[in-house]
Amino acid sequence: MGGGAAPGRRRGARPAAPTRHPRDGNHPLRVAVAGGGPGGLYAAALLKRLAPDRQVTLWERNAPDDTFGFGVVLSDETLGGIEHADPVVHAALERDFVRWDDIDIVHRGIRHTSTGHGFAALGRHRLLEILHERCRGLGVELRFRSEAPHPDRLAREYDLVVAADGVHSTTRSAYADVFRPHLTPHRCRYLWLAADLAFDAFRFEIAETEHGVMQLHAYPFAPGASTVIVEMREEVWRAAGFDTMSEEESVECCAKIFADALGGRPLRGNKPAWTAFRTVVTERWSHGNVVLLGDAAHTAHFSIGSGTKLAVEDALALAACLEEQPSLEEALAAYEKERRPVVASTQRAARASLEWFEDLARYLDQPPRRFAFNLLTRSRRVTHDNLRLRDAHFTAAVEREFGCPPGTPPMFTPFRLRGLTLRNRVVVSPMDMYSAVDGVPGDFHLVHLGARAMGGAGLVMTEMVCVSPEGRITPGCAGLYTGRQTEAWRRITEFVHTGAPGTAIGVQLGHSGRKGSTKVMWEGMDEPLPDGNWPLVAASPLRYRPESQIPRELCRAHLTDLREQFTAAARCAARAGFDLLELHCAHGYLLSGFLSPLTNRRTDAYGGTLERRLRFPLEVFDAVRSVWPGERPMTVRISATDWAEGGTSAEEAVEIARAFAAHGADAIDVSTGQVVADERPEFGRSYQTPYADRIRHEARVPVIAVGAISSWDDVNSLILAGRTDLCALARPHLYDPHWTLHAAAEQGYTGPGAVWPAAYRAGSRRPRTGRTDAPRPRLTLGS
Repeated sequence: MGGGAAPGRRRGARPAAPTRHPRDGNHPLRVAVAGGGPGGLYAAALLKRLAPDRQVTLWERNAPDDTFGFGVVLSDETLGGIEHADPVVHAALERDFVRWDDIDIVHRGIRHTSTGHGFAALGRHRLLEILHERCRGLGVELRFRSEAPHPDRLAREYDLVVAADGVHSTTRSAYADVFRPHLTPHRCRYLWLAADLAFDAFRFEIAETEHGVMQLHAYPFAPGASTVIVEMREEVWRAAGFDTMSEEESVECCAKIFADALGGRPLRGNKPAWTAFRTVVTERWSHGNVVLLGDAAHTAHFSIGSGTKLAVEDALALAACLEEQPSLEEALAAYEKERRPVVASTQRAARASLEWFEDLARYLDQPPRRFAFNLLTRSRRVTHDNLRLRDAHFTAAVEREFGCPPGTPPMFTPFRLRGLTLRNRVVVSPMDMYSAVDGVPGDFHLVHLGARAMGGAGLVMTEMVCVSPEGRITPGCAGLYTGRQTEAWRRITEFVHTGAPGTAIGVQLGHSGRKGSTKVMWEGMDEPLPDGNWPLVAASPLRYRPESQIPRELCRAHLTDLREQFTAAARCAARAGFDLLELHCAHGYLLSGFLSPLTNRRTDAYGGTLERRLRFPLEVFDAVRSVWPGERPMTVRISATDWAEGGTSAEEAVEIARAFAAHGADAIDVSTGQVVADERPEFGRSYQTPYADRIRHEARVPVIAVGAISSWDDVNSLILAGRTDLCALARPHLYDPHWTLHAAAEQGYTGPGAVWPAAYRAGSRRPRTGRTDAPRPRLTLGS
């Protein structure tokens, strides 16, 4: 929509300062809008309504009745914003909305329905008609079948240029060096169609064909009409022959594949074309007096129904900021500041959703209701607690199928690892405390780990405990290489077993490798010690940071010595009374350094292919497993991605997990990153859990998920959806040592999965605060 490139333009040229009307600042009087989709039209209407003396001109290359796609879904939140900003548009939309509450998931002939979701949709063509009428009524000049002038010209001739020209934005391309767009292609093809029937729910249907898995997304948008989107992986699309079919043949084939859902009715399209979705992210949204809006600035996958919603909300925010701010520059900055975090959150959810559908085949063998729950919670925006409030009956059925006893949240179900049964699914994640003296844990560790053990978690993990003095990260790191250290750890494990009966305590064994001999975290994380340094060793002689020490590459004799250090530490850990042992093969420490191609440049039998890079970590694992008591479980922590080009891939992470499982690992603790200093993590809520999910389903091994899991609702959601078996939380346990017990209290759970210490039972209810339920005045008398 909109836009058009002029020959001979200067790429990235700064728009010229516009000619200003005496009334300028936050009230630009001449506004150009490129693109006549919902976002551009609504922005034009709002800007004209807020300042009737504005001249607002909109260009759209298509005819007024041309549109792509069929139905548009808007949330109650978006509609509330429209109602406050423009009641006329809101009233018109309300007259045409189709509303429903249910989601149907059909898989292997079984349909499960979840209710209470609340959708509102109407035809895209009708939405555009409403916005056309509103714009004309307000005096916006609409120029259809007309390419917008080049952005340079618009910027010279108008006070404000709103670029709403879509995913293929000409404006964004014209100033690409300023907006710095990043376009990410994805692995599915989809076709946007319609059916002449009104589904009574948002319907997801899965077809397992001889060519692979295909899925249907469908929803009503008018009486007797529904949007139907057919989607599949690129390789499935090709195998089915869609790449060589005509448009008509593709539409007919899709109707046959989903004939049961359609009741044998045909599908229809509007110049349908198979499309591969691309996520657009731009580093800046404005340039001089030019601002991006909607798909020109950002895209989010259709599976969470967000494209039109985001564009309309952009328009609302832009208009509000222009009214509130004293200058155009400040208004555009405020608009971006307000919208960027909202859009980023939506894009994270959309990416999680689209990747779930890309990997749909992974979940096909889940029990039917669990599959449905997994689909409903795929974006992490709908959660276990949220879904329970919407549809308690459906959620309770999923819990029964999972095996939850009545009144038991999923997080408080037990889990067995070898001879150890954990009473719940919560793990206190390993957290370096840097508070040991000569490797000996002291009173601080007793209080720290003891408090968290009494806090109700099923498993409490130590920090990384180092296998030698040279294997420490900092002088404050704890160890297990002397008898004194062993006895100090025994004091802690005995306290946990007696003071918090039912809680297990595990030890994480590791060696710092090239990341050792540094200051404690609060004095300068990863910074070398100013003096008293010890020599470092690693898979290859590569320093971690430019100022870091260069480690010595380990030779065969040194590898043997290191393996013995790990087995000696494991024997000490067994004598100290630990219930579980975890081998630390993550975060760029010694064993992790062998696994990553970015840190292992060896040319011998321990470098090169993944099989060779795995060799030494597996040798250490086997040696430790041989001395660790057979009934006690062993886990392995890995970095499933290095967050850096050329590093460990997700596919390799699955193979690494398979290898350790084949050698006897009882679970894989799935973390990410911290392998190279120039990593670029994609932070966000539960951002590492998709890696655990993939390993669990593809390697068929129990997993521990970790990474910004912050609420008990997240834990319940991840466990019930089958994305993980255990959840490890770090910072929440620093904030609240009794996090697990408080989670039980907040959910009204009092069963065996969360037992309060006898001395603490009086505190198992939230303390009362000041009265907040005072009667409200029934009558107010005038003076």
